[in-house]
Amino acid sequence: MDNARFADQLAAGCSALGVTVGEDVGPRLQRLMAELLKWNAKVNLTAITAPEEVLEKHFLDSLAVLPEVTGATTLLDLGAGAGFPGLPLKLVLPTLGVTLVDAVGKKVAFIKAAAARLGLTGVRGLHARAEGKPETEGIPKAQVLIARAFMDLPDWLALAPAYVEEGGRVVAMLGKPQTDAELAARAGERSLRVVSARSYRLPFSGAERQVAVFAKG
Repeated sequence: MDNARFADQLAAGCSALGVTVGEDVGPRLQRLMAELLKWNAKVNLTAITAPEEVLEKHFLDSLAVLPEVTGATTLLDLGAGAGFPGLPLKLVLPTLGVTLVDAVGKKVAFIKAAAARLGLTGVRGLHARAEGKPETEGIPKAQVLIARAFMDLPDWLALAPAYVEEGGRVVAMLGKPQTDAELAARAGERSLRVVSARSYRLPFSGAERQVAVFAKG
């Protein structure tokens, strides 16, 4: 994918999703893609390797949740994989402090290398397994906790509150949209409340997505 096509696809995708990014974001996302594909040729980071799919299913899917993240000062991405959604969100929100956690060492190594390559500050890659004990795991709590298809929603809502600061929020990026009643029921089981829920489609494939936000108390 050449630079012009990447820029056009990124602009079209952001427009379809209703999000706005700065002019510097496109070239930096291209560098992130180049780094991802270079690493992926040697170690298995992602099954998505076609540039058009990386742009849509990793980058644009990450940027789709900008409205739910904007305004926070700290973000914790659990089960970050190769850095999604945390790295693209950091590129758009440069003052956001981001910690990306994964249990697979090679994925954390990539996150650290990509952050260095892009000159990002305030980004931390952490090799750890989240099991509900952040103090002993060395995982910092954050204002916003996010995960993308990390685990089934009931399991995620059981785990998540331990990693959120008081007054913070839990963001779940879901592949299969759930009804308001289902979300409320799942939240109620964990003494959480639904703040918002929004369904959308990826702009080129039309794949269904939903982002749900929960708060303690």
